[in-house]
Amino acid sequence: MNHSSNLSITGSIPIIEVVAAVIVRPDGQFLLTRRPGGKIYSGYWEFPGGKVEKHESLFDALSRELWEELGIQISIAYPWITRIFSYPHATVRLHFFRVVEWTGKLAPREKQGLFWQFPHQVEVSPILPANDAILRMLLLPPIYAITRATEIGIKLALEQIEEGLKKGLRLLQVREKSMAAEELREFSRQVLALSRAYRAKVMINGDPELAREISADGVHFTSAQLMAMSTRPDPTYGLCSASCHNSEELFAAEQLELDFVVLGPVQPTLSHPDQSALGWRRFAKLTCDYSLPVYALGGLSSKDLLIAQEMGGHGIAIIRGIVTI
Repeated sequence: MNHSSNLSITGSIPIIEVVAAVIVRPDGQFLLTRRPGGKIYSGYWEFPGGKVEKHESLFDALSRELWEELGIQISIAYPWITRIFSYPHATVRLHFFRVVEWTGKLAPREKQGLFWQFPHQVEVSPILPANDAILRMLLLPPIYAITRATEIGIKLALEQIEEGLKKGLRLLQVREKSMAAEELREFSRQVLALSRAYRAKVMINGDPELAREISADGVHFTSAQLMAMSTRPDPTYGLCSASCHNSEELFAAEQLELDFVVLGPVQPTLSHPDQSALGWRRFAKLTCDYSLPVYALGGLSSKDLLIAQEMGGHGIAIIRGIVTI
């Protein structure tokens, strides 16, 4: 993948292209490095990486930087998030990759500090300002489950949700379009009570007031709701996400600075058999250089997680595969 233009949207402000690595261990910890003395922002913690040289691909730049800084060679890395950030001295476009396999022994070859951290327990400070949003994104789990109690019955739905929670499910969306209001309220409360026991987060589809009433963790907006918004929803709703199907909706979510989006359908689905599927190639094109975490949705199971991440996705959203996590 080649790096993008060296000019901002206005064409007048040079943007420095930078690669950054979220190096992840199997236990979920990721690596932060402390900038050594003599550099701007000396003493600040950041993700390892550096500037992209002229005519260098992003992956080649990442490989070179990690070898120079840490003495490791990348085996597997996935494109993830791209963010533009303006410092007083420069504007940078940060291309984040998740590095999940590497060879060689990690060593601070530039006399920088090294520290492994869990996303929910970052202990080092200060953090380089451009990385604050990335740390929040790392808290999002790779699988986002969506309920279907109207289809299979509330009792079975709750049993499947609890089974998924026991297996590690940590993010759910209550989505029951045709359920009566009072029944939906009670079902949502039950899902929330189950999820709290496992420290999982619950989103409510399309109903901010219900989310607030039952103290859910956030609201997942429909694409129609998304396109009708002019400002980011009230922060008291918690996490805010939206369903997207094309570049226009993705752009709208980006402008509103939502926490994440769901993009699909990637494959044909039983619930929407007449809706044309994006396919993985189109999914990858739409997520390339995107600034928000993207969950792939549509005809997927936990077996598709790796391909979704290879294509630039944060993870997958599933409806029928909760018990197969």
